[in-house]
Amino acid sequence: PYKFLRKVAERDMGINLPEDGKYGVGNIFLPHDETLRYLCKQTVEKLIEEQGQTLLGWRKMPVDPKGADVGKTALLSEPYIEQLFIGAADGLDKEALERQLFLIAKRVSNKIHIEGIADETKFYMCSLSTKVIIYKGMLTSEQVFKYYLDLHDPDFESHLAMVHSRFSTNTFPSWDRAQPCRFMSHNGEINTLRGNVNWLTARQGVMKSELFGEELQKLFPICDPTCSDSGNFDNALEMLLHAGREIPEAMMM
Repeated sequence: PYKFLRKVAERDMGINLPEDGKYGVGNIFLPHDETLRYLCKQTVEKLIEEQGQTLLGWRKMPVDPKGADVGKTALLSEPYIEQLFIGAADGLDKEALERQLFLIAKRVSNKIHIEGIADETKFYMCSLSTKVIIYKGMLTSEQVFKYYLDLHDPDFESHLAMVHSRFSTNTFPSWDRAQPCRFMSHNGEINTLRGNVNWLTARQGVMKSELFGEELQKLFPICDPTCSDSGNFDNALEMLLHAGREIPEAMMM
């Protein structure tokens, strides 16, 4: 929703966004604890700089848990939500920026989760992209639109929107595990999960990519031990797509 994002960036953050395709935006779940939140944001900002991109700013997400009548269990684990804006380095086209945003998101999640700065229930990147933005949570479909006040704005326009709802079956529900994931909405369980994770981990030793080059190593581990089966399916899918494969081929693989 470029029109909407330009408006709120100027109104809420006092910045003028670059042209479409030259910046990425993501909705980020953060801890309520101020010290922990600062450490998470500091990690994000450091890795943005390391990848040669520009931090444009953070925007506090306007939400209304009372108006959405969010349940007691969901409220107890409700994250602090902010919107992250990242500008492209000079000379990067839209697809190259997408790969850099993927590298940033992957590196940030691995560092924060694996190093124990915050677990996945406290820190989660719902999306980080020039094309797609994900609003989700431990909410029913009706509650999503009441909870996120952004979605009420008449300037919030997109040529395609998808709403997906399901109840967790073999994992305990949480905000980070709500559907959709970054590239797909998924119903059902993957019965070969452990084998698939092991095979993908084994393949990391022989993976090569013309698009990522030496930076490919920064994406490992591809499978996140904190993710559900659907989450790791999504991890594999986003890696294949960002490496240059088309959606039909990646899905068949």
